[in-house]
Amino acid sequence: MSQSSRLFSFASLLLLAAAPAFAQTPAPDQPAPPAEPTPPTPPTPPTPPPPPTPAPAVVIVAPTPPPEAKKPVADVTPTVVKGKTELTFYGFAQMYGIYDSTQGLNEQEQNTAIARPNTYTGDHGQTTFSARHSRFGFKLSRPVTDDIKASGQFEMDFLNTQPAGFTEAQFFQNPTMRFRHLYLKLETPVVDVLAGQYWGLFGWQSTFHPNSVEIQGLPAQVYSRIPQLRFSKTIKGGAVDVEVALAVARPPQRASATPDGQVGVKLAFNKLKGWRTKGAADSGIETAAIGVSGIGRRFAVDEFSANPSNQVVTYGYGVSIDALVPLIPATKDSHANALTLTGSFVTGQGIADQYNGLSFGVSNPALPNPGMTTPAPVYTPNIDNALAMFSVDAGVATLHAIQVTSYMAGLQYYLPTSAKVWVAANFGHISSDNAEKFGNTAKIWNKSTFVDANLFYDLIPAVRLGAEVSLNDQSFVAADAKGEHDAKNYRAMGTMLFMF
Repeated sequence: MSQSSRLFSFASLLLLAAAPAFAQTPAPDQPAPPAEPTPPTPPTPPTPPPPPTPAPAVVIVAPTPPPEAKKPVADVTPTVVKGKTELTFYGFAQMYGIYDSTQGLNEQEQNTAIARPNTYTGDHGQTTFSARHSRFGFKLSRPVTDDIKASGQFEMDFLNTQPAGFTEAQFFQNPTMRFRHLYLKLETPVVDVLAGQYWGLFGWQSTFHPNSVEIQGLPAQVYSRIPQLRFSKTIKGGAVDVEVALAVARPPQRASATPDGQVGVKLAFNKLKGWRTKGAADSGIETAAIGVSGIGRRFAVDEFSANPSNQVVTYGYGVSIDALVPLIPATKDSHANALTLTGSFVTGQGIADQYNGLSFGVSNPALPNPGMTTPAPVYTPNIDNALAMFSVDAGVATLHAIQVTSYMAGLQYYLPTSAKVWVAANFGHISSDNAEKFGNTAKIWNKSTFVDANLFYDLIPAVRLGAEVSLNDQSFVAADAKGEHDAKNYRAMGTMLFMF
């Protein structure tokens, strides 16, 4: 084979070998051989529908018990409801510190005889600390049934009379309780009925009581709580309400066999409101009012004899006129700058028990003892002292009711800068026209004048502070060895109350 033939054959082999490459990437200077037709893309088979979602399986799960609720903290608010009776617990804890310029008085000065000057007890003072006036009580109320509302009250303190022989420490540190109020009340559309121990209707207590740090009743103040059956009716009149009341009360002498009778009429002027505090703890809005009340009683006293066989009868009575006047009115929301006047005038006879500790120092005379027997005959009265007493004139014993006249006025002013601070002052006078006829004139006082000044501050709504200075001046019938008739006690005291 010639050389040219061999070269041509070699070139053909190279071209055959390079054909696939040239088919993929044609040379720029040579046309690409025709590409083989692309076979058609087979159709995509349809996507089968998803299988139906099966219904969710019902899974029964045992309920999880709720977390245990926290037990509530014990409620110490004053109202507790049990069944259908609402019960309110209330009261106050109170501490007194008292200085007296004489000796013999306790926390309550009352109308107790003052030690006379130029005697040991009259010339030396004393200091008293006491919490016996602390008080608590319950008010109960039932729902109205058949137009009748039933309620009641039970209240106690620790100012009970202690038996003889108690030491001073026992007297003040281990006092016995006494009940102040214990009654039930029925309010009906026709008449209201109260049965039990409550404020006396005489004097319309406690509507017109004054404001003082000192424990009431003050000297010359009508202040009494008695077992009674009372009927009352309030006639609403818009601007003026009229309340009328009648009470049948415990007789001051059981042997009289006759209960006390008390009546009263009170006018309340609804458009005139004032702020006032009764005693030391009871503050609130009050309606202006005027009250007139009376008391009638019968005494049947054993005749003046060591061995009585008959009774001697006499009568007692009393009239009280009382007023509460807001001189500068107040509202329920504000009592700053409020000024309130309380006043009382009382006259009567045989009503010493309507005051605290009042006796005027009177006593019955000694029985005649012409034979000078030993022991001498003694008359034992069957009636409390100072209600009705015997006097002997020309050998004849006569029974007399002890006459009493008293008046008291009080002012309380709430400062405009802070209604938490207020001042109060009281003036009282009491006297008897016939006390000097009964007993030893050296021990009988027949008139007394009392004046005090008070300052109060509410630290917080539940805590009240108070301070007072007072003078009680009693005039005795007979002069002492130095010609003095008056016995005076100056008192300074402070108190702190926690009210609940």
